[in-house]
Amino acid sequence: MVIVIQCTDEVGLVSIISSVLAKGGYNIVSMREHVDVIANQFFARLVVNSILNPEEIEEELLRVLPQNAVVHVNPQPEKNIVVLVTKEYHCLSDILTRNHFKTLGANVSCIIGNHPDLENISQRFQIPFHFINHHEKTKEVFEEELKAIVKPYKPDYLILAKFMRILSPSFVSSFPLQIINIHHSFLPAFIGANPYKQAFERGVKIIGATAHFVTNDLDEGPIITQKITPVNHSFGLKDLVRAGRENETAALAKAMQLVFEDRVFVYNNKTVVFD
Repeated sequence: MVIVIQCTDEVGLVSIISSVLAKGGYNIVSMREHVDVIANQFFARLVVNSILNPEEIEEELLRVLPQNAVVHVNPQPEKNIVVLVTKEYHCLSDILTRNHFKTLGANVSCIIGNHPDLENISQRFQIPFHFINHHEKTKEVFEEELKAIVKPYKPDYLILAKFMRILSPSFVSSFPLQIINIHHSFLPAFIGANPYKQAFERGVKIIGATAHFVTNDLDEGPIITQKITPVNHSFGLKDLVRAGRENETAALAKAMQLVFEDRVFVYNNKTVVFD
């Protein structure tokens, strides 16, 4: 069973947490903690043996920890997700394969595409596919249709698996820190369109991909994980794209694992990740 805690730092927090669990007769199997000295923030992730009354332990921890503490005891072990796509298949196919073999750590409730191209692969894995045509309609209308499909599924997270549409602040605010994007670049370099072309023209020596939470600032949300591949002068643009797609798949898979296992804390547009 997992306990995650975030609060203002002060002396004795580890002792306080340990005492509450010991009093309840619970054994700490593992504990990871970090203090951001500048922000004066404490972060902890604990694995304990089975807790009979999670609500009682949560209330007791909140009673003894600093007033602003956020505590979650036994977060939902398997998350529900909705995947948004456009035309590129590599990230979606990896998600669907992991989902099929129960290694994703989440359940794919549905797939939504602004193009119909990936409906076939969705059907092969027997996952509902919803097509929303974004042509000849405003962003507001498109996003209202998108929300109307998403909300009945009550997802814990939305995964943008190469979903090539910029979401409005209004839409993002409806799912705060619940939208995970894979960006085909080693952020903060080469943001926006055609990053591989930008990287090729710059003559980079590494090519990368970044998985991050979506915020109102384009491609500037808290970074969860990044992957890189060394490259050299012999790599053409197609070679960079091929290497980049492998990084995208790997980075998104790793980011989802970390988030679904409640290993990621967000504070001041940065993350603390207990890998």
